[in-house]
Amino acid sequence: MIEKKVTWLELFYDLLLVAAVSKATHVLLHAEHGTIPLEYLSKFVLIFIPIWWGWVGQTLFVNRFGQDILIHRIFMILQLLFVLVMTASLSPDFDQYYVPFFVGYIGSRALTALQYLLVHRAKAAHQQVTASYLGTHFLIGILISACSLFFDSWIRYAVLYAGIAVDILLPLLGRRHLVKTPINTHHLLERFALFTLILLGESVVSILAVLQFNHWDLPSVLFVAFTSLLVIAMWWQYFDNIDKKVSREIHTAGQMIIYGHLFVYLSMSMIAAAIQLLYKDQMDYSFMLAFVFGSVLLYFLSTSVVFHRYRHKHLRLKPYHLAIMLGILACCFVIDLIFPVPNYAIVGEVMIFFIVYAKLTT
Repeated sequence: MIEKKVTWLELFYDLLLVAAVSKATHVLLHAEHGTIPLEYLSKFVLIFIPIWWGWVGQTLFVNRFGQDILIHRIFMILQLLFVLVMTASLSPDFDQYYVPFFVGYIGSRALTALQYLLVHRAKAAHQQVTASYLGTHFLIGILISACSLFFDSWIRYAVLYAGIAVDILLPLLGRRHLVKTPINTHHLLERFALFTLILLGESVVSILAVLQFNHWDLPSVLFVAFTSLLVIAMWWQYFDNIDKKVSREIHTAGQMIIYGHLFVYLSMSMIAAAIQLLYKDQMDYSFMLAFVFGSVLLYFLSTSVVFHRYRHKHLRLKPYHLAIMLGILACCFVIDLIFPVPNYAIVGEVMIFFIVYAKLTT
């Protein structure tokens, strides 16, 4: 398969997603009575999924059929405009900003569907099947979501997200059509790695937010130092793993990479939010432990599953590796629950976990 390189326009497209990811992560900072209310946890997921899926839709089109030509640039620029509208309307107050959010998201998805329908006749037979399936079936999810405009209250959102759910599930159901035109693994891994950098940037922003408090006592210094090392270890684990341990010669529909990264990204946003929440010390101790270690566990499980098939066989994690990592997390959680420790100690334990994980996978 011919190597496909990421274009400058794709990088610019990713740049606009920084604000969207930041808005989604900020939802988790709404702490009340020592916890993050279920309402805000739900809204975080509901805001994040359209961001991720809108980005995935355009990324996969470019991966399979995109070319750096005028018509494709025009479509990408139009996508950028709709993403700007959607990003500007992202808010926990869904009712007030529903219409611009709807226009931004549906406009982006409709452009992706239209691109597939326009290219399918100009491609080889096996590519026509893939392009036709995606172009026509994405319209189903779009039409279902469009029906939300005829409702109000919670029904409106139920219909909107029912359409999004259908949109997400249809590629899984039609996998036999997609494998006829496998993804370009090198390009796809590079695109998802670049989005991962955006999420790591959120953790860096959280560190900067902590530094602004200017409490330069020993606990604060330790907290910042351990958090910085934690983020570096996360970067080391992800990018050294993807550079050195993952085969780019495996050609599949790429669905493990695509769908698995949703959970990778959710966990990274949660870790970024946990850094600020830990430092502010506004959370109930038990809830904070569950949130921090739950976020790290989600990251560990999702990255392990996503890359397992794509790692060279002799470099894949063994069951005892998984047992070691899960054992470290479980021991830290249980000990901290029995013997309360300061926030910098919790961050230090997470830092050690990521250093060990980086060592095992790089």
